[in-house]
Amino acid sequence: MNVRFADRRPEGAYVLALPMTSGALDAARLAALPADSVEFVRRAAVGLRFDGDAASTADLFVSEGGEARRVVLVGLGAADSDAAYERAGGALVAKLLLSGEQTLVVDFSGHSAAGDRAARLAFGALLRSWRYDVYHTTLKPTQKPSLTEIVIVGAGAGAEAGWASLKAIADGIFLTRELVTEPANIIYPQSFVERVRGPLSAAGVEIEVLGEAEMAKLGMGALLGVSQGSRREAQLLVMRWRGADTAPIAFVGKGVTFDTGGISIKPAAGMEDMKWDMGGAGAVAGAMLALAGRKAKAHIIGVCGLVENMPDGNAQRPGDVVTSMSGQTIEVINTDAEGRLVLCDAITWVQRTHGVKTIVDLATLTGAMIVALGHEHGGLFANDEALAGQLTAAGLAVGDKLWRFPMSDSYDKLIDSPIADMKNVGPRPAGSITAAQFLKRYVEDGVTWAHLDIAGMAWSAKPGATYDKGATGYGVRLLDRFVADNLER
Repeated sequence: MNVRFADRRPEGAYVLALPMTSGALDAARLAALPADSVEFVRRAAVGLRFDGDAASTADLFVSEGGEARRVVLVGLGAADSDAAYERAGGALVAKLLLSGEQTLVVDFSGHSAAGDRAARLAFGALLRSWRYDVYHTTLKPTQKPSLTEIVIVGAGAGAEAGWASLKAIADGIFLTRELVTEPANIIYPQSFVERVRGPLSAAGVEIEVLGEAEMAKLGMGALLGVSQGSRREAQLLVMRWRGADTAPIAFVGKGVTFDTGGISIKPAAGMEDMKWDMGGAGAVAGAMLALAGRKAKAHIIGVCGLVENMPDGNAQRPGDVVTSMSGQTIEVINTDAEGRLVLCDAITWVQRTHGVKTIVDLATLTGAMIVALGHEHGGLFANDEALAGQLTAAGLAVGDKLWRFPMSDSYDKLIDSPIADMKNVGPRPAGSITAAQFLKRYVEDGVTWAHLDIAGMAWSAKPGATYDKGATGYGVRLLDRFVADNLER
């Protein structure tokens, strides 16, 4: 989707969209219409019960120059916020993407709240326009997107000023959605690396990749234990953005490119969804692209532990004991609790190799998180109040909401093992918390750490305001806003 900003409306065919705040069907807001159509549109809006509610729309036609002009009124609601404008942009694209229309003109003439708010509407529209039709070969013309251009008019100089940064964030989100959407025969550890290498390198991100031989020398027995049943070799992908001459912080992502559960195999029904068990790694890769694309003034290291969890004759067994890079031993009770085995070695590696003092990990880690929070919030666990507050605030600001869970010694005792330092699962109750307690054992003294369990957020069975059903791109905006608010001030 091409987005551009202009001083005046283009010639030719297009759909005209007019943003309306609640109850604001006045002449100034309708100034973009032919004068003899203003009263008609006002009455039509009343008849359609359109009153400017957030993301609501009213679709009608007026006569302009002897031609029929399609006009869409779109509601901004009563709140003057970025989210309201983004939702409005998403609503317009949801209505028009398959409509047969090719150009959407959004006219802000008569609006006092233009500038950056108009850019936010364009941002929401761009996010909602993303589709992945690579494997659709029999779509009818009416099933294919027709809308190719969005033109923002009358918003003033402020609208375009910040667009480059918003476009960079969108690019990061789109990379994440692409990675999460692709099937597991296309995206596996090695191909994940190659898929992100091009765009990240072009943006100035340094790339390093460790294979299984290198990880074995480092003693990463937890991560490699997950991978040993697969013909696909595990990878540790390291991405570094040096946007500032400061000590780095780390983002660590779980990248299980397909999760059968291993020997503790999952039920067949719904197993195809496990192609998106690398949603945490996808979010980290997308965030790195977004940060580099907008030239963030921060020093960030992104680490993705990439494995495939398969149940062949060499696969890890329940009851096996593995030794992690930290030297701590783990009794593997359930091979389907594999994400924490991947993350613990990645967390140890980034601490010992780069000396980071702040780590945020993201993972589609536990089904228990979906039971607890559904698909409305990601789970937040942290060993530091300030970091927890910063991440919560960042999530609220961009719509990637988080809800904090407790941690304590009482929960930690639930993963003690009789023959090793710990078990990889505790009892059924508090499953998300004991998973976080497991990871906390790998966080070294003096390191602030947060764990984001995004199991319910990486994929959606229904459309949202700025995404269609499928991959959401959750986590990219959260991490980007966290960096912007706390590292670039």
